[in-house]
Amino acid sequence: MKIDLSQKMALITGSAQGIGFAIARGLAHAGASVVINGLTNEEVNRGVEKLRAEFTSVAVRGVVANVATAKGVSALVAAVPTVDILINNAGYYTAQDFFETPDDTWLDMFEVNVMGGVRTARAYLNGMAQRGWGRVVFISSESGLHIPVDMIHYGMTKTANLAVSRGLAKRMAGTGVTVNAVLPGPTLSEGLQAFFEEEQKKSGLPMEEIAAAFVVAHRPTSLVRRAQSVEEVANMVVYLSSPQASSTTGAALRVDGGIVDTIG
Repeated sequence: MKIDLSQKMALITGSAQGIGFAIARGLAHAGASVVINGLTNEEVNRGVEKLRAEFTSVAVRGVVANVATAKGVSALVAAVPTVDILINNAGYYTAQDFFETPDDTWLDMFEVNVMGGVRTARAYLNGMAQRGWGRVVFISSESGLHIPVDMIHYGMTKTANLAVSRGLAKRMAGTGVTVNAVLPGPTLSEGLQAFFEEEQKKSGLPMEEIAAAFVVAHRPTSLVRRAQSVEEVANMVVYLSSPQASSTTGAALRVDGGIVDTIG
């Protein structure tokens, strides 16, 4: 299968590193013009420079904007008025016991992980529908179905991603715009590596081995018995962004290594 996105413009929120950067890289590899988004000039410029060095014939630009605020999304839309492909990837997680998680943490995580995607979708979907083509992907998580007991607040936001993406797919029915969600499992991004940094210093073990042990211990239903790579998640997103995925919409597609123990 050859995916050609050479005539498409893609915006990936929270894409200066991690899963978001891997998605941007995958879309650039398919020929799409790519907009990197992040919170600081330093991280955005670093991501843009890396992509430009690898893909010299693809247009790559960066926009610093915080999609967790209405002001930030307005700035993003002012810089990038139209897109063909919107990947709502911006988000974060923390591990914290339910009884020790204050309201502010719940509300802040909801603003970033849920409202960021709501705001960008509201800004770009009508234009996609008017042009008769568009792709929107929400990066959810297996934690939206398999709620971690130490990250209930995070799991809630990822379940909300599924509700928003399914509802928007129905809202955009018949327009040529598809809306889907991707559910990664634990993914060996910079964020997860930072989470394991102290353990690696103590043990001296390779990061992949530490991550695999975590998955076996904390996600025992995993069938691959390891963390996912950022490229594995990006591959699914690139497919969903393609013309070949024209009949896939309203779906929640898992790249979780089989953690969620259900059929369908």
